[in-house]
Amino acid sequence: MVEKVELLLAEVESFSSSAPDEIEQFRIRMLGKKGEVTQLFAQFKDVPNEQKKDFGKKLNELKTKSINKVNVLKEAAEQSKESKTNIDMSRPAENLAFGSRHPISIIRNEIIEIFSKIGFGVSDGPEIEDDWHNFSALNFPEEHPARDMQDTFFINDSVALRTHTSSVQVRVMEESKPPIRTISPGRVFRNEAISARAHCIFHQVEGLYIDKGVSFSDLKQSLMYFAKEMFGEETEIRLRPSYFPFTEPSAEVDISCVLCNGDGCNVCKQSGYLEILGCGMVDPNVLENCDIDPSVYSGFAFGMGVERIAMLKFGINDLRHFFENDIRFLKQFRSTV
Repeated sequence: MVEKVELLLAEVESFSSSAPDEIEQFRIRMLGKKGEVTQLFAQFKDVPNEQKKDFGKKLNELKTKSINKVNVLKEAAEQSKESKTNIDMSRPAENLAFGSRHPISIIRNEIIEIFSKIGFGVSDGPEIEDDWHNFSALNFPEEHPARDMQDTFFINDSVALRTHTSSVQVRVMEESKPPIRTISPGRVFRNEAISARAHCIFHQVEGLYIDKGVSFSDLKQSLMYFAKEMFGEETEIRLRPSYFPFTEPSAEVDISCVLCNGDGCNVCKQSGYLEILGCGMVDPNVLENCDIDPSVYSGFAFGMGVERIAMLKFGINDLRHFFENDIRFLKQFRSTV
């Protein structure tokens, strides 16, 4: 028995091949279910006791060397196959052009990054929304014009495509306890005629901050920080009184015109300012609707159109360009790194 193992060891040592078929045949003959090694292990019980120690040692050596031989030959054969391919590794790589990120995505990500620096997280919600989250919880009276079919895409009497991402803020307030500091970017829908200044689909980023002692000055400073980060350190802001059902007091926010630097031009109608967003202190009724005590907590909210910011940032004069997927338009935003 020991002599047979010695002969097989010598055969393993001397075997060499680069042909995958020959290597596989050798593996089967030595290590297969009916191979030499398997049969010898089956015969181990018949070996005399005084020879079992030497026989077992030699048999394990045979198995180990057979496995190693097969692995080494297979690896060498695979490397030899790869080296015979027709790829010239010395040729220069193909100069692939960088892709383009959509301007809406560029501005959306920039807005998120700016507000994340002052502690705002990101929240998301459904685009198909019920009446409570889209209107009622936000203090919209039953007769409010926004409920009219001319402004909203209704699916049925109580479900519509969301008209603003304020609906996400309602969900956050219902599911979280103050302090709350979040922005809600997303796509919204309104039943409007498509033109250079309006579209039935557009994108918003709305912000919400609720805590004890939040004031209008906190809102102003946050928006001033945003304007300077987005449009440059020299940017100035102006707040004008306005009305929104879910904030009181409410304001429209203008920035100094980025085209004429506040001197007055046709775009800003010689005023030196351009409107960018609406804002205000969260109405106490909205807090109560979301089970937040308005005698303890206060907060501010704001909302901006991403397309509006992108048009100002990139000097785009027609909102429809964002939705036409014209490759000539998108190529202008191709990455350079």
